[in-house]
Amino acid sequence: MDLRTAAKEIKAGQARPVYVVYGKDRYRMQEFVSFISEQLLGKDERELGIVKFDTAETPIDEAVLEAETMPFFVTRKIIVIRDQTLLAAGGKEGGKVEHQPDRLMEYLKMPSETSTIIFIVHADKLDERRKLVKLLKDRDALLSFQELEGNDLLRWMIKRASDQGRVLTEPAAELIAVRCGRSLQNAAQEVDKLCLFVGDGGTVERAAVEALTVSSVEEDVFALVDAMTALQTGRALDIYKALLLRREEPIKIAALLARQIRIMLQIKELEGHQYSHQQMAAQLGLHPYAVKLAAEKARRFEQRELALHLSRLAELDFQMKTGQIDKTLGVELFLLSTGS
Repeated sequence: MDLRTAAKEIKAGQARPVYVVYGKDRYRMQEFVSFISEQLLGKDERELGIVKFDTAETPIDEAVLEAETMPFFVTRKIIVIRDQTLLAAGGKEGGKVEHQPDRLMEYLKMPSETSTIIFIVHADKLDERRKLVKLLKDRDALLSFQELEGNDLLRWMIKRASDQGRVLTEPAAELIAVRCGRSLQNAAQEVDKLCLFVGDGGTVERAAVEALTVSSVEEDVFALVDAMTALQTGRALDIYKALLLRREEPIKIAALLARQIRIMLQIKELEGHQYSHQQMAAQLGLHPYAVKLAAEKARRFEQRELALHLSRLAELDFQMKTGQIDKTLGVELFLLSTGS
């Protein structure tokens, strides 16, 4: 089942008796649970209408019994089951709690019309060797929530702003993605904050993101590389000192510098094979916008020059970790040498 189909059915009052939400994206998984709760229960029903279980502490039999029991004071019940035991790949069926999955399988032959069961499984995959998982798959009850990235992430942020009556421009969304990384919760918070700032019907531009969100360490290191590229040693040192004031470790800064230079080297190599930015992003596991920026900077360097910087950073890393050079001074000397 895909999320759009599930949402359409639920809005139409055709919620299924059981859903299994799984994957890495915990934020969207929780959003889905909240969505079902809002659609199926009135605001004053949610306290009594939502019952929670954890298979690490409670047998599945008790959750099934709850689903079979008629609801009191509410129109229906939502049974939320946190699970790492019954369904997850690599999950342990043993442990302190003994489960009878056959009890749930029997219930699903004739489920209660007043109960909806939602399994929340924080795992990339389900164990499809298990009878229960096979049955749930046959019932089309599985919903995968993998982390959003690339254009999918941008579209999600733009839609979130649109739902609030705002316009989020693509350059603004790209910068939010760079600053928040893969944390959808952080991205959602930043989008909501920016929407509040521009007001109803407003447009969130890149300038607003720059002014109202905090740059990541990776982004500041990218600015360091930018200063190196432009031979702006003074600016590079100012950025470095600002990172130190934020209590970032010199060894970490040097490692991130090396990572960025390595990416630029890889991009130059892939460009030689006529790769597009999208193909490079997939190959390197990066956001397309980050690849675009790195490619622009890479053009200002010769491949031999990037390789030399990478070699010197490797030597600096060894010297810092073995105490041959003061860490703070070591990175500063490296930055000074790039301007010569």
